Amino acid sequence: MGKQKVVIKVPMNEPKARTKAMKIAVGVPGVESAALAGQDKSQLEVVGDGIDAVGLTTLLRKSVGFSELVSVGPFPEKKDDPKKNEATPPVPVVGYYPYPYPYGAGHVYEIRDQNPDNCSIM
Repeated sequence: MGKQKVVIKVPMNEPKARTKAMKIAVGVPGVESAALAGQDKSQLEVVGDGIDAVGLTTLLRKSVGFSELVSVGPFPEKKDDPKKNEATPPVPVVGYYPYPYPYGAGHVYEIRDQNPDNCSIM
């Protein structure tokens, strides 16, 4: 079974009700993300794997108020962008030591070698 998207209509007129509904939704096993949807933010959109949609609706009905299961369907997977997989050059790490360190106040330096196996003492 793949990821699925569940949409539940819940009347959330107060911020407290929204918070309560979100906490309940993310506490259900299998839920990966939850977000408010719809023009008036009265729909709860939950994405995950193996979500019990009826159980979630029942929990919301008991704690928040009237809840209606709008839809249950597969979550559309996004295709990987070929440009995204290209290697990017490493970004130099910049360190900052505030005063009283040896280089004076606010000296900025660049760390060039990140490999701890390269020892230059011997």
